[in-house]
Amino acid sequence: MTVSVVAENNVESHLPPIGEIVSINGTQARVLMAKDTNAARLGSDDQPYVGTVVTVDTGNAIVLCLITAMRVAEAETDPDLAGNRMMDMELVGELPRQEDGYLCTFRRGVSVYPRLGDQIYLPSRKVLGKAYHFGSFDGVEIGRIHQDPTIPAVIKVNEMLGKHFAIIGSTGTGKSCTVALILRQFLAKQPKSHIVLVDPHNEYGGCFEERGHVLTLKNLRLPFWFLNFEEIVQIVLGGNEEFGAEIELLREFIPAAKRQFAANLGRESRVLQRSVGRRERYSVDVPVPYRISDLVDLIRNQMGLLETQKDLRPYKHLIARIEGVMQDPRYGFMFGKMMIEDNLGEILKQIFRIPVSGKPITIIQLTGLPEEIINVIVSILARLAFDLSVWSEGKVPITFVCEEAHRYVPREKDAGFEPTKRIISRIAKEGRKYGIALCVVSQRPGDLDPTILSQCSTIFAMRLSNERDQKIVKSAVSDAAESLLRFLPSLGTRETITFGEGVTLPSRIMLAELPEGTLPKGASAHLETDSEYEADPSIVDNAILKWRSVGSDIESLLPPDTDARPPAGAAPGHASHAIPNGQLPPAGHAQPATPPGGGLPPAPPPHPVQPNAPAGIAQHTSGMAPRAPAQPAPGQVPPSTNRRPQPR
Repeated sequence: MTVSVVAENNVESHLPPIGEIVSINGTQARVLMAKDTNAARLGSDDQPYVGTVVTVDTGNAIVLCLITAMRVAEAETDPDLAGNRMMDMELVGELPRQEDGYLCTFRRGVSVYPRLGDQIYLPSRKVLGKAYHFGSFDGVEIGRIHQDPTIPAVIKVNEMLGKHFAIIGSTGTGKSCTVALILRQFLAKQPKSHIVLVDPHNEYGGCFEERGHVLTLKNLRLPFWFLNFEEIVQIVLGGNEEFGAEIELLREFIPAAKRQFAANLGRESRVLQRSVGRRERYSVDVPVPYRISDLVDLIRNQMGLLETQKDLRPYKHLIARIEGVMQDPRYGFMFGKMMIEDNLGEILKQIFRIPVSGKPITIIQLTGLPEEIINVIVSILARLAFDLSVWSEGKVPITFVCEEAHRYVPREKDAGFEPTKRIISRIAKEGRKYGIALCVVSQRPGDLDPTILSQCSTIFAMRLSNERDQKIVKSAVSDAAESLLRFLPSLGTRETITFGEGVTLPSRIMLAELPEGTLPKGASAHLETDSEYEADPSIVDNAILKWRSVGSDIESLLPPDTDARPPAGAAPGHASHAIPNGQLPPAGHAQPATPPGGGLPPAPPPHPVQPNAPAGIAQHTSGMAPRAPAQPAPGQVPPSTNRRPQPR
């Protein structure tokens, strides 16, 4: 029995040696190839090439090596071996041999190094199959090994999810199909998973059949009070640091609005009831519901306590910005017609599929939104996933799949949305401790933050033709896979080079095909139309209607700079509409007519454009005849002429 097992696992019993070792160091070896290593002797399918796995028997184990280069020795560099064929190889691991001769599963590292003169063999099919099989129950098959298509390519689910993974490749290489294939295999193995897939191009809606829960802008609910402070500042003020006074007002009044809401509804909400009266619980970042109307009322009430007119500017600016965002239809999923209630638990259960109910993956489709809004949504989803994992102590393992990741965690420090970059980076660094896995998908890894990619222990690299993209991938390689990455520019569609903790050894894999009807709907799908199809003219009219309804010119809603000095020669008290001492008029006091754009009413003519008004702030001068702008005083900066047009 022992003899038969040894013969079965002995590499020498299958093929003759292809060379012998002439030099070796800690990780690499040089091999003098046998002169009769040709197609007639080995067969056309058994010819070694760069990327081939070869073996050397050290007695205690079979060492696996990866061919990294092949050449003919030259007299100038190798006078003793001139004219001979040489190859370089890296030692990647070994198959330990038991006392009875049985080969164990693959393990990284080499316990006994090969010696000079040891012979190199092409592995038998059984040895190669043993090398790619890790003997664990959590493996899933995603394709076939390039070196031998009869051997399945298997990935370790737990190893890959526990330490994050990345899928990168140029457009048209099958990257989206790879994402769908891997996730489908995960779900087939672990149907009780909790996966959230950010889908900015609406590609994956039909990839998972009845197992996918699709959320679009019509049924996505992310109330505004889910936002943390950085996110609300980004939405309301555009993250502009020059609005320091407005930012501080938000920091002060949002907790007050939360306390006011909780005090009114605390008796009806079991969650809020525990927090009523605890002022320290209502920080600006705690996800507690509040009303925007309460926030605006608090700001208006504070305005009535001010003594000088110039102090009103940040308050009026902030109110105008808040009202402008609320009227923007793109933010309907946040500020739409929904009841303000403590439904955080309900929404979390829907997004993260708790319970799964046969739909373990949630697909968030975001087509139709501008980049700045998508950044905020991704920030909220990633933060909710991380916080849920932390506060549930890892009892809800979540996989967060981030498509187009280079948009959210870009390489440049000044690019992207800072809260999104921060939370995704935190998931990459700390997520494994709380059971949250990150999948990074990108077609431009060169534009991706290298820190994020370095945190991914398993990488599926598809064809990349850009040199910068190739360099960033090579920088993430820590083992013998670097030589395989030289194939990146020449990989075919559905081919990938996989390395890291999720596979036994670096592999070139031919991925399996997806079932009919489950392919992602890429950009090419929109171009494949019936030759008889003709677009309906009403499509253009509807597009224009949506186009014009998206986003108002918020700056045009702002009041003029009330701190501006009257022009030279103007009579004292020219600003007849100014409120004395900065106080608001009492309730019921007759107010001047408000212009359609909002803000303060127009001043009576003549009233030139105020030279001290900030650039970009529209002036309400309706009813005035066109005139040249006032000349600035000596040493004064002339007013900006780059003004936004008034909305019609």
